[in-house]
Amino acid sequence: MSKAQLKKHLNTLEKSQIIEMVMELYDARKEARDYLDYYVNPNESNELEKFKKIVLKEFDDDISRDPQCRFSVCRKALSDFKKLAPSTETLAEAMVYYVERVCEFSFYAGDLWEQYYDSAVSNFRSMLKFLAKNNILEAMMPRVVQIMAWCWPCGYGFHDEIGDSFCELVPPQYHSKADEADALGEAQYYAIHPNLKHW
Repeated sequence: MSKAQLKKHLNTLEKSQIIEMVMELYDARKEARDYLDYYVNPNESNELEKFKKIVLKEFDDDISRDPQCRFSVCRKALSDFKKLAPSTETLAEAMVYYVERVCEFSFYAGDLWEQYYDSAVSNFRSMLKFLAKNNILEAMMPRVVQIMAWCWPCGYGFHDEIGDSFCELVPPQYHSKADEADALGEAQYYAIHPNLKHW
């Protein structure tokens, strides 16, 4: 059914019928309940924190907590968050936080699997495109540099793909930030693994 058909049908209903239908929808679907709760009482901060908790549960760098690393769970959570139509800044915070946790996890967990890195690169590229399109790149650049730094020791060409994506998607005046990220990543890695520096 198209939106036009739905609108036409709703126009034939009495107010009480529409209220009854909305209440039934509220009870029937969790997604609808979350949306209506937000519609009646919009609170971006609360919804953002809910999203962050989902991401942290999947990519907590405390390995003892048994993170699942399910990109599908976070992808759905981000999609649901976008449907609430948050502000540009709040959505940017959600996207950056997601990529931060993914890349920080890879830094501390050691070499992971190829599909993990492919998904991480895809999310990194989506994040950069959103930041650049909405003129938030400058404000987020310190965090973007740290994200790239966390990728420095990773395998499967992950570090190179992240660097190449960065230089492809950001204006040339920022390209030197890739070298800054490499230096930071190397320093942070050998600060944790000092014995490896002489290998």
